[in-house]
Amino acid sequence: MKTYAFVPQDKIAPAVFDWGRLYWYVTGQDDTSNDQTLGKCVLNPGAANPRHYHPNCEEVLHVVSGTIDHYVDGAGWFAMGPGDSVTIAPNIWHCARNTGHEEAHLMIAFSSADRQTVGE
Repeated sequence: MKTYAFVPQDKIAPAVFDWGRLYWYVTGQDDTSNDQTLGKCVLNPGAANPRHYHPNCEEVLHVVSGTIDHYVDGAGWFAMGPGDSVTIAPNIWHCARNTGHEEAHLMIAFSSADRQTVGE
């Protein structure tokens, strides 16, 4: 990235999974950031993403819409709704499941432009 990076919404293609979609807005891979990753996770109703962790960065997850249960190793499951946020340290297993009847929209931010994921 030079001095700034503008990312138009219509240039973002989702990564599609059976449990939902991931949108990556700002990443080192796309040369839109030197130090951070920003994305959105959309969980389908009743679906859960696989348990995983990030060895090289913290994650901040913020619920924009919908209701989820979030699992963090050592803390267990807890409910989250619109406006709730959680920060997860590096190397901590976690995952989320949509407990509602509509899609859950989650903003996700990472403290590295080169987010690494290890999962099941």
